Amino acid sequence: MIETQHADLIVIGAGPGGYAAAFRAADLGRSVVLVDGRSTLGGVCLNEGCIPSKALLHAARVIHEASHIGAWGISFGHPKTDIDALRARKDAIVSQLTDGLGQLARRRKVRVVTGRAAFVRDDELAVTTADGGIERWTFGQAIIAAGSSSMQLPGWPQDSRIWDSTAALELRFVPRRLAIVGGGIIGLEMATIYSALGSSVTVIELAGQVAPGAEADAADLINASLEARSCIVHTGTRVISIKASAKSVRLSCEGGYAGTVEADAVIQAVGRRASTAAIAAVKAGIEVRPDGAVIVDALCRTNRYNIFAVGDITGGPMLAHRATHQGKVAAEVACGHASAFDTAFVPFVAYTNPELAWVGPTTAQLKAAGVAHKVARFPWAASGRNLASGGGDGLTMIAYAPESGRVLGATIVGPGAGELLAEVGLALEMGATLTDLALTVHAHPTLSETVAFATERALGRLAEL
Repeated sequence: MIETQHADLIVIGAGPGGYAAAFRAADLGRSVVLVDGRSTLGGVCLNEGCIPSKALLHAARVIHEASHIGAWGISFGHPKTDIDALRARKDAIVSQLTDGLGQLARRRKVRVVTGRAAFVRDDELAVTTADGGIERWTFGQAIIAAGSSSMQLPGWPQDSRIWDSTAALELRFVPRRLAIVGGGIIGLEMATIYSALGSSVTVIELAGQVAPGAEADAADLINASLEARSCIVHTGTRVISIKASAKSVRLSCEGGYAGTVEADAVIQAVGRRASTAAIAAVKAGIEVRPDGAVIVDALCRTNRYNIFAVGDITGGPMLAHRATHQGKVAAEVACGHASAFDTAFVPFVAYTNPELAWVGPTTAQLKAAGVAHKVARFPWAASGRNLASGGGDGLTMIAYAPESGRVLGATIVGPGAGELLAEVGLALEMGATLTDLALTVHAHPTLSETVAFATERALGRLAEL
């Protein structure tokens, strides 16, 4: 007979949304149980995604900068990569952060249960532990933060040389020829990493540009930067078949590129799917969309009064920072506090070289919605700090309302674009105008000045280039 345990508040999933919810609820005085299938906290983000990829992207940036510093009269030998040492460094960073989360959970007296949770009904879970055992948990309230998984393209063979993003970040080996199917954020970051490590990279993207959803001008800059690193980019292209042989993996394509791509490894980077089926949400009567995402309101409540959901499992945008904010909202609402996730201004960042970041609607989206707008632009070729730091092409774009000057959205391409975007994100949340940004004194020389320069240019006040 399986003994049933009870949780006042149970959180399913220990990624950024889950641990944020668990910690916030514990801080508000609740007794919390946190369930996750991994032996470490942090979910995909810390263990297999955001953090390991950024560690490898840092290495890629250093390799790139070292290869270009010769123009400054400084010479280094050709970089030699110890793949085992690089992998160990990445893993050590991950361990440091996941261990820290474990300490925070213990400090808050959050009980961590290792196992895969699935609903039995709307007030009970079955948790399958690592040894195959089953634990039954009833609960007063639950917060679902079970995340998402990589989408697999139908009809593809099972082969150790066909990777998802998790496998790609394991650094199994550096293939001589690497094909990446999907030119979104994940695919672009993988291209940045492996091209720096020595792979000959081909990116295949179905949409008409890389980074679908980003400003076309910004995507063009990223495309050009990839090609400058000897990457081949095929946009408007579909993979119609894939065959694995002893010598290679061959992809047949149609569309913008009609031909074959031979590769020693292939990364599928075509998106992620909410992990709704894995938790048997249907058994709890939870309402989901046709794509499997759990439907929630601004309070992160599902249609079941005692169950909340946050993060990737609620659909796009599937970003860790969105999950974190939703997790805190769900915890606060569950604890009886007034809270809501009511913003549309979720930033996107591709940690390519240069970085690409945007927040708010793009000009294409504004046009489609019939919103009157103009665009303030500043090219980074005119930024003193960018040039003095060895930076290349970059761009700051700010969309604004013609009459009021209110900021509507922004895109930045260049080193540290993700950091610079925060200023414009705050401007959006505050309802700021171009004048507000232009009158804010920015330190000189900095890359942040490009935000002020773009606004001053639109206002006819730009005094320097």
